[in-house]
Parts: sequence; structure tokens; C-alpha cells
Amino acid sequence: MDGIEKGELAHQEAARDHDVVGNHGVNPEEAMHWGELTENELVLEKQLKRKIDMLIMPLVMLVYLMNYIDRNNYAAAKLQGLKDDLNLKGAEYQTGLSILFVGYVLMQVPSNLLLNYSGKPSWYIGFWVIAWGLVSALTSQVNNYGEIVACRFILGFVEAPFFCGVLFYLSKWYTKKELSFRMAIFYSASLLSGAFGPLIAAGILNGLDGARGIPPWGWLYIIEGSITVFIGVIILFVLPDFPHTWKLLSPELKFVANRRMAIDAAEADVDEAGGMSQLRGMVLALTDIKTYLISIMYHCITGATGFQNFFPSLTQTLGYSNVISLLLVAPPYIFMVFYSYFHSSLSDRLGMRYVFWMYPIPIVIVGCFVFMFTDSFGPRYFSLFLLNFAFTMNSTVYAWISSSIPRPPAKRAAAIAFMNSVGNAASIWTPFTYWDGSAPHYRPALGIVVGLMTVAGITGTILRFYLANENKKFERLEQADTELREKDLKRLQKTAEM
Repeated sequence: MDGIEKGELAHQEAARDHDVVGNHGVNPEEAMHWGELTENELVLEKQLKRKIDMLIMPLVMLVYLMNYIDRNNYAAAKLQGLKDDLNLKGAEYQTGLSILFVGYVLMQVPSNLLLNYSGKPSWYIGFWVIAWGLVSALTSQVNNYGEIVACRFILGFVEAPFFCGVLFYLSKWYTKKELSFRMAIFYSASLLSGAFGPLIAAGILNGLDGARGIPPWGWLYIIEGSITVFIGVIILFVLPDFPHTWKLLSPELKFVANRRMAIDAAEADVDEAGGMSQLRGMVLALTDIKTYLISIMYHCITGATGFQNFFPSLTQTLGYSNVISLLLVAPPYIFMVFYSYFHSSLSDRLGMRYVFWMYPIPIVIVGCFVFMFTDSFGPRYFSLFLLNFAFTMNSTVYAWISSSIPRPPAKRAAAIAFMNSVGNAASIWTPFTYWDGSAPHYRPALGIVVGLMTVAGITGTILRFYLANENKKFERLEQADTELREKDLKRLQKTAEM
């Protein structure tokens, strides 16, 4: 079992053993009931997870699929003539790509704190989904560099609340052990977008080129933006907010939903009343060293996977037409969808994070060197499959985020938003590393990918040893018959009451 999970269990068990039995005078049988679900509750828990998996996961995956398609159709639009139609010169295309993430980063922390405070994720997320769908559709009407830059900035601003909001939202439904595999399933939607986005673009380029006087890239924005708006309306009325407010759950299932999350966090998963807890949560997040370590790791991975914004340009260097180049994008992403499931399920089964963070690094580095220094189709196309192994590290870092900072919700929301801000800041500068003059091998950009993967490995190792040191502290607490503080007693009582 990896450092994070072991340390948390040790801490929780120590709290229950010393606190419940020793300080409250509760007999061991009652203490055990407080610390784990009964047999009947375990049966109800299976029903609960089935309901969550069948409704919530498909909805958030569908939205994330459109999130990535709407964000990354800019790369496909380049092959459909957007750069020539808007008369983009020099680094203007890269600026249009980069500016989206400026708006995205600026909106991260405020949006997630507001989500936690609002208490209505369905309306909050649904509103922003509709907003970015409208912005995406209206991008079809731009005529010059200034207009595309403005639209891209606004698109990033209205897309920002979704991703970190969903990370926080899912952490209110799933325990830490369940979350890693669900995050892999959720993240697979972004990989599917990498496959199906270019396929849609190829179909539009083939069938709607110039229809009604609109260029093919204009139709791309109109069609995909309209689909997103429709999905946003569904989210408003179908997505449940939290277990205790979901009308389709029986009182028994609501009780089990709350109890299992309280047990998982070793305390009730609720914040103090009032807006001050949101500010306090931000302070707690920003004074935790794990927040910064994981933020650096996430920044490295986001920077390393920046090739996804230029994937059609990479396949275009293989020497085929624009339509074929778009079609060649799909296989590496489809392969990674299935492989990421295997990666995350095995990580969960073995209870390990560090090993599954480290092993993709040399694979990606090899992929970089093959693309940089070979010319024939076979090795270069195979290297694109190797580059995509960087995406497996995302599900690992998401699971690390949720298990490293499980509580309180306000701290978790602020930490997730901060990490996502720092991580996505890499997308502001990486577009400028892929300039046309460095084609067909893009050696400067891929050399930077090698450096980022190296830093990711070093930072992950530091985090691993830090967590191991924390585990030793928890073990000492468990072995010593230590009287816990009044604050700890109140937390345990809160769990028991729930």
C-alpha cells in the first residue's frame, strides 16, 4: 500500500482506538460500528454506488468530452483554413491558443470556492456548460486576430469552473479508494475527445466545406457549440447535487451515503456555517506543502501533454493530406483510453501511486527521442503512442490530490482549484514551443517535454518521501496511548452523530 493511503488509515485508526474507546467510554462494539459500515449498510452501499455510477459518471464524462472538444477544436480548425482565413501571422496562432488558458487560470480558485459555497453544483456547472457552448458557437463568426483572441480568452474563463468543480463534486460522492478508477473513467473522456474531435473535423472538412458560405472551421464551432448547450440544459435538471439532497435516494441510502463518506474522511465531510470557512479553507490549502508539490507535478504533466494541442500538426508531418492527418490522430487516443483503465484499476488494486506515477516517464521520454530523430512513418507514428503514456499520469495525480487533502471540503476545494490553476498555467507558455519553423521534428518542444517529465519524476519522489515521513508520525501516534485534543474529540463526535 502506498504512503498516502497507509498514513491516512493509521491516523484514522489511531483516532478511533484512542479517542472513541478511551475518552468517551464507548464499548468496542459501538466503536467498531462507528468506524465501519454494518453488513446491511454494505448491501445498501452497493446499490448506492450502482446508482451513482449509472447516472453521475455518464453525465460528467459527456460534459468533459465536449469540454475538451470545444477547447481543442482550435487545432483542427488550423488544418481547415482558420489561420489563412483570419490572416494570422508569426506567433498569432500560438497566442490564440495560449490566451484561453489565461482566462482559465484566472477563474479557477474563485469558481471553486463559489461552487463549495453555493451548494448547488447542478445549476452552477450547468450554467457554465451552456455559457461555454454559446461562446464556442459564436466563435464561428470571428473575422480577424483580435476577435479570435477575445473569444478564446472568454472561452477559457467560462470553461474554468467545470473541471476542478467536478473533481470536488466527485469527491463528495466517492471515497478515496473508489475515486482513482472513477477519475480514470472520467479522464478517458478527454482522450476520447482527442480521437473523435478530429474525426468530426475530418467529416466537416469533407462534407460542409463552404456550405452556406461558412468555412469548414466555422461549421466545426457551430455544431460542437450547439451540442454543448444542449448537454448543459440536461445537466441543469438531471445532475443531482449531493447524496443527502438527491430525491431518487431512499432515506436509508442517504444515511449510508453520508456515513461512508464521514468514515472515509475520519470526520464529517461538512464545513463550518458561513462564508468565512471558504477563506479559512484557502489558507489551510496554501499552507500545506503537499499543495505545492502536487501543483508542480501537475504543471509538468500539463506542459508535457501540450502536444495534444498540436497533434494534427504532428500527424501532418507524416506526409499525408489534411483529412488523413486528422484521421491518424484517433488511434493513439483510442489505445490510451483502454490502457488508462488498466493502469488505474491496477493502481487501485495494488494500493500504489508512486510506482504508477514513475513508470510512464521513461516511456514518454523514449517517444520524444524517436519522433525527434527518425524520419520513416512507422517509428514516428509509433512514437505518438508512446507520447500518450503521459496521460496515464493524470489519473494518478488526481487520485493523489483527493487522498492527500481529503478534508475539510473548503480546503479540498481551494487546493484542487490552486493545483488546477498552476497545472494549466503550463498551457499558457507551451504553445510557443511548437513553432512552424521547428517542423517536422519539433525538437525544441519535445526536448522541453523530456525536461518536464524529469522534473515530474523528481517532485513525485520528494512527495513520496514526505508522505512516508508523515506515516511514521501517524504510526507513533497509534502506538502511544496519547490523549487527543478537544478539537479531535469534537470531530469524532461529529462523525458519530452523522
